[in-house]
Amino acid sequence: MPRYAQLVMGPAGSGKSTYCSTLIQHAAAINRSVQVVNLDPAAEHFDYPVMADIRELIMVDDVMEDDSLRFGPNGGLVFCMEYFANNFDWLEESLGHVEDDYILFDCPGQIELYTHLPVMRQLVDQLQQWEFRVCGVFLVDSQFMVETFKFISGIMAALSAMVSLEIPTVNIMTKMDLLSPKAKKEIEKYLDPDMYSMMEDNSVTIRSKKFKKLTKAICNLIDDYSMVRFLPFDRTDEECINIVLQHIDFSIQYGEDLEFKEPREPDEEQDNTNYDQLFQDKAED
Repeated sequence: MPRYAQLVMGPAGSGKSTYCSTLIQHAAAINRSVQVVNLDPAAEHFDYPVMADIRELIMVDDVMEDDSLRFGPNGGLVFCMEYFANNFDWLEESLGHVEDDYILFDCPGQIELYTHLPVMRQLVDQLQQWEFRVCGVFLVDSQFMVETFKFISGIMAALSAMVSLEIPTVNIMTKMDLLSPKAKKEIEKYLDPDMYSMMEDNSVTIRSKKFKKLTKAICNLIDDYSMVRFLPFDRTDEECINIVLQHIDFSIQYGEDLEFKEPREPDEEQDNTNYDQLFQDKAED
C-alpha cells in the first residue's frame, strides 16, 4: 500500500505549525492516524508530538555559532537544508516503513527553497521513491491577502512552489477565524477571483505603463489557465477543516487502495462504485 504526505509550505508566520496542530486534533476526533515531521531547523516549539525532528540532525543556532562558516540566519537555514538533503538516510530511518502512513512535513518558510534551490524538489523525489504520494499545501495568511496587489504577490509565491515541485498542490488562506465579518466578506472575491475585474478595479493606482502591462499579463496568465485557487481555512470550523482535508485526500487518492484486491461480487462492485462517487462529490463541493 502507498504512503501519503503533505508538504506544508508557506511564508514565515503563515500558520504552518497551527495548521499541523489543527489537523492532528481533527484527525484524532475522526479516529484517523496522522503524524508530523518537523523540517524547520529554526523552529522553537510545538504543541504536538513529532515523529521526527530535523533539529536532531542539525540546528540553525549551531551553524550560526560555527566561526568557520559565519552564516547569518538565512544562510544558516539554507546550509541546514542542504545538509539535510545529503543525509536523507536519517529521515528514512526516522520514518521507518509503515503501510498507509499519513505524514505532515512542516517545512521552513524561506521562499528561495521553493524557487531556485533544489532541496525541496530533491525531498519530493526521495519521498516518491519511498512510495509516498505527495501533495503540496501552500499557506498564505488571509490577513495579508486583502488587497489586490498583495493577493497577486501571494499567488506568485504559490505558483513558484507549484512549478518548482511539480506535485498536486492545494493553496490555502489561513487565519480566517481572525478576520472581522467585514473582512471575511471582502476576502471572498479572492477565493475564486476574476483577475480581469480585479485588474480593472485597480488599474488607476498603477502609474507606470510598463508595470501595468506586466501586471495585466500576470493576471491574464492566472485567469486563463485557472492555475491558482485558494481554500479558506478556519481552525474553529470543523466543516471547513474537513473540506480542506477532503481536497487534499482526493489529490493524492487517499483511501482508494483500501478496497479489497480479490474479485468481488457484482453487488459489492456496485456498492464500491457508489462509495467512490460519494467521496468524489464531497471533494468537489
